[in-house]
Amino acid sequence: MREVRPLVIARASVPDPTAGQTLVVRYTDSYRLTIVTYRDRGNSAVRTVKDRKTMSPSIIPTLRYHDAPSAISWLCKTFGFKEHLVVPGDDGQIRHAQLTFGNGMIMLGSARDDDFGKLQAPPGSLDAVVCQSPYIVVPEIDDHYQHAVAAGAEIVMPLTAEDYGGKNYSCRDPEGYLWNFGSYDPWAES
Repeated sequence: MREVRPLVIARASVPDPTAGQTLVVRYTDSYRLTIVTYRDRGNSAVRTVKDRKTMSPSIIPTLRYHDAPSAISWLCKTFGFKEHLVVPGDDGQIRHAQLTFGNGMIMLGSARDDDFGKLQAPPGSLDAVVCQSPYIVVPEIDDHYQHAVAAGAEIVMPLTAEDYGGKNYSCRDPEGYLWNFGSYDPWAES
């Protein structure tokens, strides 16, 4: 009889099945669906398959900050973003950064006088009216709200239950950008 030994895949440990069997593993932290096909002697082929629910987002908001290093730290500490890529520039500037939240991402950098900087800049004041703001789905919205309040986010619309389902709130970051968080997920199957 063939020995069954554990095989470690990312954070999951599964027994090595009979050659040729397929195991589907869903990584909830990265929203990728990975199919692992086992072959003889524990060798495996791994490929990532994307579908509508697991696909990378095709809309990624961009922002420019006067103090991008502080903004990155604040967004991670207060809202739960994670650094995916940070490219430092001269004099403490950030040339480009990518922060993730669930399967979503934002890109940001330091405000500067370049071609893109002529098109996009941080809000003119901490209470400026904005023309765009992201909405971010957070299943545990009550905990997220309490954490944002405790971390000093300026709440401009408190946590409220909506007629269409879920709860949401809006707040500003230290440079005046408007952020919206809610438990209502328009992609969820009803």
